[in-house]
Amino acid sequence: MPKSTSMTPPHASARVAEPVTGSPERPADHRRWLGMVVMSLGVSLIVVDATIVGVLLPNIVGGLGLTTTDAEWVTSVYSLVFAALLIPFGRAGDLFGRRRMFVIGVGVFAVASVGAALAADGSALIGARALQGVGASMVMPATLSTVNAVFTGRDRAVAFGIWGSLISGMAALGPLLGGAVAAGGGWRWAFGINLPLGVALIAGALLLMPETRQRPAAPRRGSALREIDWAGGALSALALGALVCGLIEGQTYGWWSITRPFSMAGFDWPDTGLSPVPVVLGLGIVLLAALVVLERSRAAAGRPVMLDLDLFRIPNFRHGNLASSLINVGELGLLFVLPLFLLGVHGTNPLQISVAILPLAVGAFLTGGYAGRLANKRGPHRVVQIGMATEVAAVLGLALTVSATTGGLGLAPWMLLYGLGLGLTSAQLTNVSLADVPAARSGQASGTQSTARQVGAALGIAVIGTVFATSLGHAMDDELAASGTPAAARDAIVADLRESAGTYARELHETSGMDAAARAADASLATATRNGALVTAGILALGLALSLRLRPGPARHREESNS
Repeated sequence: MPKSTSMTPPHASARVAEPVTGSPERPADHRRWLGMVVMSLGVSLIVVDATIVGVLLPNIVGGLGLTTTDAEWVTSVYSLVFAALLIPFGRAGDLFGRRRMFVIGVGVFAVASVGAALAADGSALIGARALQGVGASMVMPATLSTVNAVFTGRDRAVAFGIWGSLISGMAALGPLLGGAVAAGGGWRWAFGINLPLGVALIAGALLLMPETRQRPAAPRRGSALREIDWAGGALSALALGALVCGLIEGQTYGWWSITRPFSMAGFDWPDTGLSPVPVVLGLGIVLLAALVVLERSRAAAGRPVMLDLDLFRIPNFRHGNLASSLINVGELGLLFVLPLFLLGVHGTNPLQISVAILPLAVGAFLTGGYAGRLANKRGPHRVVQIGMATEVAAVLGLALTVSATTGGLGLAPWMLLYGLGLGLTSAQLTNVSLADVPAARSGQASGTQSTARQVGAALGIAVIGTVFATSLGHAMDDELAASGTPAAARDAIVADLRESAGTYARELHETSGMDAAARAADASLATATRNGALVTAGILALGLALSLRLRPGPARHREESNS
């Protein structure tokens, strides 16, 4: 199974060995490469928007008056929708045309970005971010399948190498550019700029990107839509949505006993004392079980499935997917918490937050190029293990050193170390995970791993965000109690700090006579960040334990991955 150079990001091997029929004649060489650049920039756009909100979040919280729960939804709903629709839309592109899916996806993404830029409240922004996830889930698989269809042999390795380098570069520059835009014209421009970029990408795709598709060998009348597992896609979306919803809303409505009234669309939760959260979490588990039953049934009947469960019988694929999810739990969880800490304690603007977080992307970019050479010496599975160990050490170091006086420069060395580990891990984990997957099933295997990463992103924000918010409330209550603040005033301050995702600390700093409360808020933000980092380190340590069970793939796969 051909692989790209070591610069290739986790998605880059998707559909590498996919048999393509109905492809056009090979376009002129220069048009192929220009089309590849257009596709790479399209993917770069959606990759940047997965993380740029972390830099913008403090300003968005202040501008729209978001609660902590709202902030978590703004950040996680993008990855959640992306994960739920990635495989169904990938299959739709195979059947109805990948360029068509790319163009539609970029269009949806651009329109959703305008909606985000114009959002008047948290609900509108969350809805726009969800629609962005729909567009992103159309773009990603369409680009991978098209590159596979158009490039062959050594050209494919070069194409994926350039594709990966562009994406890595945008990942490094994206947060910095987003912070500069937000600092200069407000956070809305960071979304609004996607409209002209989207128009340019659509024009470039129509001019330079060839149309490819895959048809069944013996298509039956009206069979195209039957080639997509719509029921499986719906069940996975509902199951993941229920789990993420429960994790995020637990701090609002209570994990078991209800703490405030709940109503939605005219329905009022019965006054039984039980919170809706355990019910929603239980529903998510039931829906996941139903998904497994459905997919097994469809596979036994020879029908297309969204999730090929037999792939999880392959040890490297099983362990690699779990490790991928846990890596994204840590990365997106940190990117959610750290900007809130910096703003709450220091009032840092978006550009300064970008500079604090930029070392993560720079570190990942630097080690991505070295990972291939290290894999030749140590084996790709060892590179993954070294990277995971480095990530754990970096997050532990951050947790043990963060304090109320820590600024962006204090965070930067740990973020750089974390990025170095992330670059090693991401560069080789997909290759190791797919090494034992039969070539004919590599398309779905790669799509499944991409989905696993997005699931990890959504769950990471929900889990780490919940730890941050819960710790923040408890720590602030303890700090104020120790200073002798009356109970009524203490409860009000704690509620405001927790509900504002920590940004209320800036108001305390700017209010005369609240110096003691402001210092307590700073200390509480540091405690909450420390606890979030410790939980992140524990999750990454579990990923490290899973990576120790990875084994090098067959010799032919190792040779192809280094070609």
